[in-house]
Amino acid sequence: MERAGFWSAMASNLTNQSRNVLSKKVMAKKEESIDNITLFSIITIMSFFLLAPVTVFMEGVKFTPAYLQSAGLNVGQVYTRSLIAALCFHAYQQVSYMILQRVSPVTHSVGNCVKRVVVIVSSVIFFQTPVSPINAFGTGIALAGVFLYSRVKRIKAKPKTA
Repeated sequence: MERAGFWSAMASNLTNQSRNVLSKKVMAKKEESIDNITLFSIITIMSFFLLAPVTVFMEGVKFTPAYLQSAGLNVGQVYTRSLIAALCFHAYQQVSYMILQRVSPVTHSVGNCVKRVVVIVSSVIFFQTPVSPINAFGTGIALAGVFLYSRVKRIKAKPKTA
């Protein structure tokens, strides 16, 4: 099961970074350029139409009020929290596209890596979750990669003096 989770995470990273690179290429074209809000809207709508049938096929209709009530859940609370989560995620993605329009896809990916490390470390501290050595090692690798990227970026940015 751990392998399935690992490969799912790798596939998610690959598709997310590919989307960022392709989105940046679309935003960077000078003629007929699409702004970040329009591009994000198009991708979101296309994703909905592609994934809605898959969701219904895989999950069925488990989000009907009758099904939620039979599971012992407060329907209003589930719908309200789902709406809030959806709005927050949409805002997060919109800000992400605004940042992507201003930086390179690599810088954006490194920033996303930092965000993930901050979220992981914060949740470990807040929920007092024990961390295995392999998890600590992985977090260390992520932080080291971000540090090295920032050092290389700084060295590359310095103008050459004759």
